[in-house]
Amino acid sequence: MYRKDLITAEIQKLAEVLARIMGLKLEGKLTDAQVMFDETMTRSFNLPIDVLESRDLPAFDTWLNSANLSPEKLDSLSEFLYYELGLSEERNKLIAPKLNSIYQFLSERHKIVHLVNFHRQETIQQYL
Repeated sequence: MYRKDLITAEIQKLAEVLARIMGLKLEGKLTDAQVMFDETMTRSFNLPIDVLESRDLPAFDTWLNSANLSPEKLDSLSEFLYYELGLSEERNKLIAPKLNSIYQFLSERHKIVHLVNFHRQETIQQYL
């Protein structure tokens, strides 16, 4: 029960950070939003920015397999990355394959398939 409470609190915190990032983007404060996004990737998900920003999908998959993130945390990571889509075609080409890897990882490793994620997988196919 205690672990579940910790995970719930962490997910709540990440949702608040995502809302702040989206708010900064809406306000046109793109640099501030990017700084907060990068900090969240490294601090909350232990995802090095160079791995995220690289076109090297096998490096991302290696990180994904070694990161040992809970399914809940992976789902949160997918939320952050999903809202990066649509910013630019270049960003879409960078993020979409990584999102697809996360969804496949959740499905294969954790046997978790959300209807939302399933729909998002169909959506990101346009970016692949």
